[in-house]
Amino acid sequence: MIYTILTDDSLFCILKRTFAANLRKANALISKYFQINYSMKKIVDYRKLLGVEKNAELQELKTVYRSMMKTLHPDKFAESEEEKLAAEDKSKTIIEAYHFLVSIAPETKDQSIEEYNNTTANSGILDFEYLSQVLKIYFSDESVYEYFDVPKEIYRKLINADSPGRFARRHIFNNYVYRSLNKLVANA
Repeated sequence: MIYTILTDDSLFCILKRTFAANLRKANALISKYFQINYSMKKIVDYRKLLGVEKNAELQELKTVYRSMMKTLHPDKFAESEEEKLAAEDKSKTIIEAYHFLVSIAPETKDQSIEEYNNTTANSGILDFEYLSQVLKIYFSDESVYEYFDVPKEIYRKLINADSPGRFARRHIFNNYVYRSLNKLVANA
């Protein structure tokens, strides 16, 4: 048997050739493949990287993060430039994973639930973006929230709704994992 490792580009070419007669079907399969790969996969991958469960508390995240950073800190690899660069890359990934998981943790949401409820109930939607099952909503009070694993069909309904704010309150705001992007900017 011959095994072939498919890259995203080769998968794209194979699907295009296979469905050359029906490009619409090929494009649908390709977009579905790339959308699934981003949102929930990112959350799962970050949890695996830090070795925590779905219901990990902030204290556990902090403990795991600090212990990983102690062992992988770039300054510990002063003898070899290659090891130091690898440690820097790994550290950046760990930092990104930690901050992301903290931003979607239940305790973080509990701390800002009053602000979130006030924003979603009283502020209008100014704009929204959708990419790879991640819906970013901009509110009139200058808040920005990201919602993960939002199906494309829900996004289509949001676009076509007579009142996007009402549709979002009923079908998006409390149904998907979310995080505030304002807090990320403020903490960075």
